[in-house]
Amino acid sequence: MSAEAGPATSGGADEHVRRVRLPADRRTPAAARALVRSVLGEANLDELLDEALLLTTELTTNAVEHARTELDIEVEADVGGLTVTVTDFAVGPVEELVVGVRNVTPDITEVAERGRGLLLVDHFASRWGTTYLPTGKGIWFRLDRHDDEPSARAGTAESPATVTAAGGAEADAPSAAAMSELMQTSPDPYSDDPLPEFANGLLARLAEMVGAAGGVVRLDRGDGQGSQVLARYGRHPREGNELLRVPLAVHRPYAGEVALDAAPSAYARPLAVLAAERLSLHLENDRLRRADVRRSTWLTFLAEASELLAQSLDVELTMALIPQLVVPRLGQWCAVHTTDEWGRLRLAASSHADESMLTQLHRVLQETGPDSIQARLREASRSAAQVPLSGPMEGFAVPLIARGQRLGTLAVGRHQGHRHDPDEVSVLEDVARRAALAIENARIHAERRRVAQTLQQSLLPPVLPLVEGIGFAAEYVPTGGDAEVGGDFYDVVPLPDGRWLVVVGDVSGKGVQAAAVTGLVRDVIRVLAGDGKPLPEVLVRLNETLVERGGGRYCTLALAAVGPGDGDQLDVSLHLAGHDRPVLLRGAGGAAFVGTGGTALGLLDSIATPTAEISLDPGDALVFYTDGVTERRRGRELFGTERLRASAAPLAGYSADVVAARLRATAIGFSTETPRDDIAILALRNDALT
Repeated sequence: MSAEAGPATSGGADEHVRRVRLPADRRTPAAARALVRSVLGEANLDELLDEALLLTTELTTNAVEHARTELDIEVEADVGGLTVTVTDFAVGPVEELVVGVRNVTPDITEVAERGRGLLLVDHFASRWGTTYLPTGKGIWFRLDRHDDEPSARAGTAESPATVTAAGGAEADAPSAAAMSELMQTSPDPYSDDPLPEFANGLLARLAEMVGAAGGVVRLDRGDGQGSQVLARYGRHPREGNELLRVPLAVHRPYAGEVALDAAPSAYARPLAVLAAERLSLHLENDRLRRADVRRSTWLTFLAEASELLAQSLDVELTMALIPQLVVPRLGQWCAVHTTDEWGRLRLAASSHADESMLTQLHRVLQETGPDSIQARLREASRSAAQVPLSGPMEGFAVPLIARGQRLGTLAVGRHQGHRHDPDEVSVLEDVARRAALAIENARIHAERRRVAQTLQQSLLPPVLPLVEGIGFAAEYVPTGGDAEVGGDFYDVVPLPDGRWLVVVGDVSGKGVQAAAVTGLVRDVIRVLAGDGKPLPEVLVRLNETLVERGGGRYCTLALAAVGPGDGDQLDVSLHLAGHDRPVLLRGAGGAAFVGTGGTALGLLDSIATPTAEISLDPGDALVFYTDGVTERRRGRELFGTERLRASAAPLAGYSADVVAARLRATAIGFSTETPRDDIAILALRNDALT
């Protein structure tokens, strides 16, 4: 291959040639250095080791960073020196081959503009060049043995003065070992914050190479703290001294420079630029790492904020939680305003990092006028856009919008000496969206709860009747979800013959559909019983109604017609339609289940409705209940009917109110869990002697 096409090869017997293909990996430069070191050892060319390793590192690093393809490394050593070729597989335009001749002048800035990577090659290589192939392009360099330099081999009659001057200039130049040490300095990968130590080491080596009396590396990370000293060497630069300043090639918000108190020289600025570029590379890595950590932190914060907001379905609690999330992490103060049906803003919650400033904050938020915070908040609510807030409480306001509805505003004040960066503004806008959605969900839940409570109350009697000689008492505990309507109900209805009808029932399921069936059952019973229909006929007609209605809903019922009997007794005619048997408490002591089970309503076309006649002596009580009592769970254990009977036995002789309240407390206290089913208890007692 000619000199114009690539490196010259001798092909002699003393040649040592190695070729290897390496991946585009950060470990490739180390592998290439190991290959070069091995070949130099075999060829006894150890005097070229420093220059060869430095240039090999530079070329392979550039190829890995820019080409990002596999690399072919060819190392060839002969008696005269070493040739290394680094070829990548990045396709590019075929240009005219450029061959470099070693730069023997002390000024390494006098090189072609081919990038900083070739600056070292141009200075240290005896010859170098670039070559283009159909599959890619490469760079080669030749290092001749020191006794085979071109000037010595040419045999030109240079004067001693000229040689001495050149030698003196070369003597002042940095050695290849020093250059290699400078370029291979790296941060400690195991250090928590390796940059300061790395920057100090790099600055010290640079200052020693250029003979600087002092130097400093300043860095502004754009975090509001301004320019900070990252590294310092030697004495502090004196005022009025002309410093060598090299800006750091970093992206915003980072900015900085390397400043050296050094006398002008041919090597000072190029070496400072090389060191600054190497430092900038690691600063960029630091910036990206910090940005990644910061974004990860904000994502974690948003996830935690969403979880906290989602846990609350109370409107006031949700709005009180929002400022606590924002302050002090995202601002010095925060205020949440909500709009009423007329569009007027009302302060719902606020917080300040300094609690002693809350009074002043409230006073400023209440001020009116064209330049007041109130006016800016109204503008943010109307325009549905971010609006800046001026002093004395400087910050900005964002609207609270959920499902297209404008709910209010979120105002946040900045910390003193700190201005919100784009990431913080974006996070605050995201917090506002999540907060608005949480407020809207809480409002929807509150409305559902109000509707459910209203509907539930309509399915239960407001009060139980007061009847001479008969005591009635009831306890009702809705299921844990207070926004759901339960299917359990009770009622006490007067009959045309002077008796009273006690009704306790349980409709399958929950929600609006169960409530509709419950209302239907109550109304049918009231109408038929009010017309004087016998209780068995009432149950048959009700069963027919539910079967015709369909929908898979069924109902269990306990009906008891109560009226005066012989003497002070009460006669009870008990009918059970698939319902649990009531507990009979004798005033003299003892508890037992009474009645005969029948068929649940709404499942079959025909039902069985057995009747049980019971006499209640004075002090006796009959306790009705739903399966929410007996099926109350504590882990895998059920409250059960036997525990209910055992709990009721000690209550013999107590009033109906006490019996119902004690049984309710016993059932609730059986488990720490929220009730999974409605609990309804109704006690009927013969109060003839009370």
